[in-house]
Amino acid sequence: MKQLVSLVKSNHPINNLFLNVNKFFMKKMSLLFLLILSIASLKMLAQNNIVDEVIWVVGDESILRSEVEEQKLRAQYEGTPIQGDPNCVIPEQIAIQKLYLHQATLDSVVVSETSVMSQVETRLNYFISQIGSKEKMEEYFRKKTIDLREDLRDMIRNQQIIQQMQQKLVGNLNSTPADVRRFFNQLPVDSIPTVPAEVELQIVSFEPTVPIEETNRIKERLRDFSERITSGTCDFSVLARLYSEDTESAKRGGELGFMGRGQLVPEFSSAAFNLIDTKKVSRVVQTEFGFHIIQLIEKRGDRINCRHILLKPRVSTEEKNKAVLKLDTISNLIRENKLTFEQAVMNFSQDKNTAMNAGLMLNEKTGNSKFEYQDLPPEVAKIVYEMNVGEISKPFTMINQSTNKDVVAVVKVKSKVDNHKANLTDDYQMLKNFYENKNKQEFLNNWIIKKQKETYISIDPAWQKCKFQYPGWIK
Repeated sequence: MKQLVSLVKSNHPINNLFLNVNKFFMKKMSLLFLLILSIASLKMLAQNNIVDEVIWVVGDESILRSEVEEQKLRAQYEGTPIQGDPNCVIPEQIAIQKLYLHQATLDSVVVSETSVMSQVETRLNYFISQIGSKEKMEEYFRKKTIDLREDLRDMIRNQQIIQQMQQKLVGNLNSTPADVRRFFNQLPVDSIPTVPAEVELQIVSFEPTVPIEETNRIKERLRDFSERITSGTCDFSVLARLYSEDTESAKRGGELGFMGRGQLVPEFSSAAFNLIDTKKVSRVVQTEFGFHIIQLIEKRGDRINCRHILLKPRVSTEEKNKAVLKLDTISNLIRENKLTFEQAVMNFSQDKNTAMNAGLMLNEKTGNSKFEYQDLPPEVAKIVYEMNVGEISKPFTMINQSTNKDVVAVVKVKSKVDNHKANLTDDYQMLKNFYENKNKQEFLNNWIIKKQKETYISIDPAWQKCKFQYPGWIK
């Protein structure tokens, strides 16, 4: 399924803070995420074994003992660590969430129901992929899929509302170059973070030619599958488990789960959404990933659930060698200044992610063009580690991480920076992000403290013996 979806390394305290700040918003949500899982699988158990009671009141909202117990059980079952006493940490996090949700109601913060349901289906599909089937998921969570979907919808909606509320509160907290410079100059020398080695690369890559005979062989095999399914001699899901090269969906009999048009590559989306009869099989569909046949399971509004079988044509060693020789000729022309690297990208590269960007590789993890070595494809990292700026590699084969196909490539090192202490010239954006996120964290901390003073809060005495992150809960 993953294939189809158009889907500061130092232990210094300031580095740890930098990493923590970048995860700030998600940190506030971590226990909320546990809540839905506990509701899903342990609510029945909690109701049978826990005498429920109100332990906190925040404004007009109550926090029940069962809510805390459910989250504790789930955290224990999943092996999720809770930093501190769960009877203190969990209700405090729930109370913070209620403060944000109350403010969001006052400020009329709303979220897209389409976005909510998209995440719900993604989450359900993930559960199914991990557990094995819809039936096993229902048994695991002790709930029907329809009930689990509703629980997930409430949780994800609240999660998105809180994120939007936080963004609204800190949206205007920007900085000027002078602010960043002043912040950096005030840092003690031994607190300046170490920035790991990074590299920028340009790449020319293309796929070796697939012989027409191989393409025809794959198509004929898929047509044979279709005939066997249509005649009733074999089940689609069985063939998918046995033969589909989309290994994740193959575990589920080829089932992808509910998706919208934008989540699927265009050719696949068009064929899947044109299906009407759940007993029929689509024509053979070609995408960048290979060739597919598709079967409709269910349509629900603008979303669809279907099965597919993916087969990929095999590239012969001879064709790979031809591609290597061709790219070797191209790279020699670049070294002899008869062709620029950018011209080679424009004329020969088939990598759609870099072809329109002079071959510059982009880091999906950070959104920019700089890579730490462990973030590069293994084949690329091994080659460029010993290369110098401006140097062009020899041709090599690698797996395209988007399509999972064999490609032949050469890379050029555009820039290279060794491990170094952060400085304003080379690392301004990192320092700016750190400074702004630090300010946002401090603002939200102060906002919570202020809301504590303005909100009616009552805590059962048995639940007050805590070292809270925000002491203002007890008045």
